[in-house]
Amino acid sequence: MAATFRGMTAHPLESNCECHWGSAQELALLKTPDVPLDDDLLRRTYWLADWTYPGPLLRRILPQVAQGLVSGETVLIGGLKNLFIRSRWWDWPNAQRDAVQAFLDAWWRHILVDPDATVPAHEALEFLAEISVRLTPWLTTWASLLGDQAAATRFVAAVGNWNHDLPGDMLPWQSWHDSADWCATLSLWVLRTAPPVLREHGASAELQDYVRRLALPFDDRWDG
Repeated sequence: MAATFRGMTAHPLESNCECHWGSAQELALLKTPDVPLDDDLLRRTYWLADWTYPGPLLRRILPQVAQGLVSGETVLIGGLKNLFIRSRWWDWPNAQRDAVQAFLDAWWRHILVDPDATVPAHEALEFLAEISVRLTPWLTTWASLLGDQAAATRFVAAVGNWNHDLPGDMLPWQSWHDSADWCATLSLWVLRTAPPVLREHGASAELQDYVRRLALPFDDRWDG
């Protein structure tokens, strides 16, 4: 990421309100290549969702954002998701697009299997699905890693986080995309994947029952 996005700057005409973002001197730093931003300035920059030229801005801060994602210091908030989506990074030149995709793939595996990963897997999944406008590839990767203890433990925790939404046919996060389709995809994936993992890792009977109910018609899920 550092090599691919070296020399990038915010758009020359980019601006933002000094009263709620920062000073003219700080804006000038975004238009200066390869100058590290302090943590506060970086955070204020990706928190906002109202930049006029999101593509150049994201390319300017991506190396530091990537470092923060790995360390857990970058906060997975709406502004950052919005910046990725509005930048349309999947339409960037091939080398840039491929660098972002390779990083996201590696970061996802890190979240799932690294015992020191600090970001909850269900939060990372929401972030990745939203910024890539795809859900299934991330689920496929997770399923392939469930033989790993950390990935399985995080899966059980995620299912526990989703157990009040999926039985009600609700996606467990507010999406800017096709919530109904993604909810169906996630529910079916959990229904197919979860039972043996939950049994093997000592999930509660209540959680296992929530998953079992996903196989029932909607009106029958609340009986008994």
